[in-house]
Amino acid sequence: MDIVNHRDTVPFTTADGSTIRELLAHRNSAIRQQSLAEARLQPGCATVPHHHAVTEEIYYILTGTAAMTLGVETRDVGPGDAIAIPPGIRHTIRNTGSQELVFLCTCAPGYEHTDTFLEPPTHS
Repeated sequence: MDIVNHRDTVPFTTADGSTIRELLAHRNSAIRQQSLAEARLQPGCATVPHHHAVTEEIYYILTGTAAMTLGVETRDVGPGDAIAIPPGIRHTIRNTGSQELVFLCTCAPGYEHTDTFLEPPTHS
């Protein structure tokens, strides 16, 4: 039985610039087809706009507020919101609050740096 506690994980920075703790994935458990991570962004910070060619994601906001951009649409999100991110869609999340943004991120297949493709920011 694989049980991983948050305190036993080592944070790392993903290709998009967020700091995550991989809770369950092929690197630390019997899980092979998906991954679960906790991500954190400080106030005013954002992930680099990016997409994944193969991976679909779900973000689930635990604490804080943010602006979530998928493609050309941006919406405000907060605790309890779950965001579906299909493969191939440009996305970024920006912490718009005064506290740390904490969210869970599931990826299927599991997260890999090699499936993260950074994109230039768009200007409004």
